[in-house]
Amino acid sequence: MTARKVWRTAKAGAISRLKLTDEILPPLADDEVEIEVKSVGLNFADIFALTGLYSATPTGSFIPGLEFAGIVRTAGAKVSKFKAGDKIMGVTRFGGYASAIHSKPEYLTLLPEGWSMQQGAAYLTQTLTAWYALTDLGALKKDQTVLIHSAAGGVGLQAMKLVKAFGANPIGTVRSEEKKQFLQRLGYSDVLVREENFAKQIVGCHFDLVLDAIGGEVQKASFKALNPMGRLVVFGAAEFTPGKNRPDYLKAIWRYLRRPRYDVMDMISDNRSVLAFNLIWLWDQVELMSELLEHMMAVDITPPHVGHEFSFENAHEAIECLRSGKTIGKVVLNL
Repeated sequence: MTARKVWRTAKAGAISRLKLTDEILPPLADDEVEIEVKSVGLNFADIFALTGLYSATPTGSFIPGLEFAGIVRTAGAKVSKFKAGDKIMGVTRFGGYASAIHSKPEYLTLLPEGWSMQQGAAYLTQTLTAWYALTDLGALKKDQTVLIHSAAGGVGLQAMKLVKAFGANPIGTVRSEEKKQFLQRLGYSDVLVREENFAKQIVGCHFDLVLDAIGGEVQKASFKALNPMGRLVVFGAAEFTPGKNRPDYLKAIWRYLRRPRYDVMDMISDNRSVLAFNLIWLWDQVELMSELLEHMMAVDITPPHVGHEFSFENAHEAIECLRSGKTIGKVVLNL
């Protein structure tokens, strides 16, 4: 049995309930791999789960975290895909904030040559989100114009790269001039710093596909700017981001009542559509996830940008960094 450190919350509802503790892993099953975790990727889903705003949040006590990278310590007797010493990156349906993890091999893949552990921990969840949104749902085609909100964030950066790799035209939106300049240094010339009246800002603009995880008026304006046969793909709602510890329920209720609503009859008339998804359900569809990973990793894009690194013991500081909305690229914890 293996001793490990984990960040565990007694129950959802407040970020302050997240505590660092020691645990013992049960014996390794024959069809599992034990990983010594070196880096953990943070996602907005972690914050929403900790505060109870995530539909897939476990009941009772749980360990947050959806992705990690590390080194295989040992493989069960029935595992042939991995061996001790392999450098891997992996996904998990919660449980990622841990110094050691037991995982089925189908949730793991080898770390690409030359990648750091931090890049590995930053890749899978957010690139899968971008890939699924663009390809399976968005039906992305060459030369299309794609609007990507929060383009300097983890998902947004990967989406910008993928759209360019497909020969389409990415247009990013960000919250600050600093983020705009960052994207321009990467070679993306079409970047907007979102103004308060976003609808007015994009008058005359038209898009074939929009990726949105903001919601509210930004989403409404984006939908109205779609070309005929255009698609709005929604995978989050940053406007509901909670406070430093727990949700502001009155503000959340007000925003919920004012959330975008779509009439299917109008959508038929205008020939525009809305699609929405929560990637975590993909973890239950192993064959589909494996197929998506194979196709996604065959596309040649640069490794993810890791913009913010914290020690494992400083998880609360890392979570607040992500929650602030000021991040560029991925936030990770290092062990």
